[in-house]
This record gives sequence, structure tokens and C-alpha cells, in this order.
Amino acid sequence: MTTSTSAAAPTSLGLSWALVALLREWTARLDAATADMPQGARGYQVLSVAVHDTPPTQAALAARLGIDRTVMTYLIDKFVECDLVERQQDPADRRARRIVATEHGREVLAELDARVAVAEQELLMGLDPADRDQLRTLLERAASGVAHDADRCATAAQGLAAR
Repeated sequence: MTTSTSAAAPTSLGLSWALVALLREWTARLDAATADMPQGARGYQVLSVAVHDTPPTQAALAARLGIDRTVMTYLIDKFVECDLVERQQDPADRRARRIVATEHGREVLAELDARVAVAEQELLMGLDPADRDQLRTLLERAASGVAHDADRCATAAQGLAAR
């Protein structure tokens, strides 16, 4: 009788476990990198959109990031106080205000982007550079596949209505 001395292949804990483990660690690293930003990671996202996208209206910014419009008002008020953004009248609609990053806001975001890039590298240091790039590409593609609408709240509501 022959006995096998080889160890059994490890069982996969699945995608759910991997995503939760990475998200937990990513959240901790992102919180640390953005700790001095008003509203931390949420504030970082708001400033990033204000810098990198066409200046959004406050309502569009809230919808895009899934932030309650009332909460967004207070957040933008704080950003204006800190000279990170300013509200500018929309030339196409006098009632609307566009959220535009100030020069100071752009400088703050550049510093935060550098810290976040370090946090990302540290999080994924177990992967070689090609695997990191492939993971980013695949995650962005997967995220784009589930976010069919810029308004995540509307997307969620449509999903509930379809049930």
C-alpha cells in the first residue's frame, strides 16, 4: 500500500475573501494617506474629480460620488474655507454653480496623489509590476461594467426597481 506524502493543494478562499481583504487594507492605507484632508478619503475623491474632470455642478458631483446632496453642500463649504475649490456660476445656467479647483487645491491634490500612489504600491508589493498593471486594468474594467450610470444612487435604484 502506497501512502501519499504530498500536501493537498490549498483551497481558494474565493473572490469575496480576496476583495474584502484588499479593501480592508486599502481603506486603512487610504485613510492614513488622506488623514489631513477635510473628510479624509471622501474629500480626496471630491477634490480629485474637481481637478481632473470638467468642472461639475455640486449636484452632479454628489451624484457621481454617491454622496448625499446635503452632505456635499457642507463638504464643499469646508473646501471653500480651505481654499481647495471655489463655486463659479455656470455660464449656461445662472442657477447652477460649478465646483472648480483652486491652484492651492491642485497642489494639495498632487501631494495626496503621490501619497496614494505609495499606498497603492505598498498594497500590491506582492505582485510584480506587470501583474499590478493587469490587476488595475481588470478592476477598472469590472468597475466600469457595473457602473452604467454616473449617478450610482440611480443605478442602485434601477436595480431595485427591476426586482
